[in-house]
Amino acid sequence: MKSVRVFHQCKKQWHKLVAISLSLTVSLIAAAQDGNAGINEANTKVRSYFAAGTNLMYAVGAIVGLIGAVKVYQKWNSGDHDTGKVAAAWFGSCVFLVIVATVIRSFFGV
Repeated sequence: MKSVRVFHQCKKQWHKLVAISLSLTVSLIAAAQDGNAGINEANTKVRSYFAAGTNLMYAVGAIVGLIGAVKVYQKWNSGDHDTGKVAAAWFGSCVFLVIVATVIRSFFGV
């Protein structure tokens, strides 16, 4: 009789353990689905900002180009010998900004 009582107590504890495990599993699955929804929402928001960021990089490139053109013109009028280096540096920075924005856009497929 004692062994039957012990068996029933173990059986009750086993049922409690299974119930706790199932409830924990269900809550983890629900949390994982919330996590997936959060990740998808973040992905959507970042992709929506990406076009504006790319346009901002194009605008910065245009501003840097204008500033560079003024600097090169000033050096050219003053008769400096390193005007070619300065022009190449400013032009290179403008081209770099435009290329980086374009490559990032095509690389990430946005």
